[in-house]
Amino acid sequence: MVANIRSGSSPGGALYYNKEKVDKGEAEVLFRQKMLEPFDRYGRFDIDVCMESFRPYLEANRRTINTVFHTSLNPSPEDKLTDEQLRDIAREYMERMGYGEQPYIVFKHKDIAREHLHIVSLRVDENGRKISDSHEYDRSMSVLRELERKYGLHPSVKGQELTDGEGLRKVNYPEGNVKRQVSSVVRACLRDYKCSSYGELRTLLELFNVSVEERTGTAGGRSYAGMVYGTLTDDGYGIGTPFKSSCIGKDVGYDALQKYYEKSKAALKEEGALDSLRQSVRDAMSTNDSREEFRQRLRADNIDAVFRINPAGRIYGVTFIDHEAGIVANGSLLGKGFSANAFNELYPALKETRQIAEQHSEQNLEQRNHTANPISRAVDTLLELADTRAYEEQQQQIRRRKKRQRRRFH
Repeated sequence: MVANIRSGSSPGGALYYNKEKVDKGEAEVLFRQKMLEPFDRYGRFDIDVCMESFRPYLEANRRTINTVFHTSLNPSPEDKLTDEQLRDIAREYMERMGYGEQPYIVFKHKDIAREHLHIVSLRVDENGRKISDSHEYDRSMSVLRELERKYGLHPSVKGQELTDGEGLRKVNYPEGNVKRQVSSVVRACLRDYKCSSYGELRTLLELFNVSVEERTGTAGGRSYAGMVYGTLTDDGYGIGTPFKSSCIGKDVGYDALQKYYEKSKAALKEEGALDSLRQSVRDAMSTNDSREEFRQRLRADNIDAVFRINPAGRIYGVTFIDHEAGIVANGSLLGKGFSANAFNELYPALKETRQIAEQHSEQNLEQRNHTANPISRAVDTLLELADTRAYEEQQQQIRRRKKRQRRRFH
């Protein structure tokens, strides 16, 4: 069994996340302790009522910033547990972690292949004192091993402890536990998607507010190669301090990723591997629509299209992320008809758009915070500028050619 513990400054976010699942029929309230009835007379889950149960504890809080205790308990898919067993496991886990007398609510999620639990509680007691989180991760692991033995559960695989059992979610820096959030996203992406290159993996991770930088070179006559991970805001700005892959584990380091790329390449070369994605993109392409309308049509098929655009408004790269098939592919991998040039012809930048982009590109580059991926950003910028110059030179050549042709006819 795997536990993923999070912190936060307000329980509203954790409650809202679970409410969405309940509203969609993907989760249910398994039980609650020291909490008011969370459903209104119409059977709708009411966050405000839950907040009322937490309010006395929050008002008594002395100086704890991250007051929320939010954990997911994820049994192995092979473990078939009754609701009563799940209640007992959740209750014992909370007691042994020091939250046995706290108000908390337990949700059973059934939105993925196996059922798992989410528990929302508070880190401050009724007197406003913080409940100890010293060695929290180690204590949680010890409790889980005891529960596995008691209930005959399948033990978790080493390294799985940091994997988010509930699936992929964007990293939320203010929630804290940043390394754990990042490691969860990276491992889930490597598990669920095929990326044949560093660039494709970087594009995928950025969707989930994770930056990655590949660092290679020589120092003291010795070669080195490593990965650096960091966090991004929803706007793509770097936030916090980047950290080496060794802080997470060897399975997300440079050598492991090279093997992952090769394995992905082999899988994507198999006959028919890209046919469905290629057809979906082809069906969405239309000269009558805009670039954004094209992206919206693909989103309806659970496919993201990520365009890389230079200051002149010209596309110099495109990556497609098929979330259903777990495939990340640059347009060129799908074929010549899906390259950046093909999309420039299909969705040309308007003259006004180019002018605005040129006026603001330098300002935006200065204002944009250096993300945890500064080298790759610098490379992108150089590529953008080179592509812009090439485009401008091409236009000048066309104008000169037209002038010569006019002279011949006069």
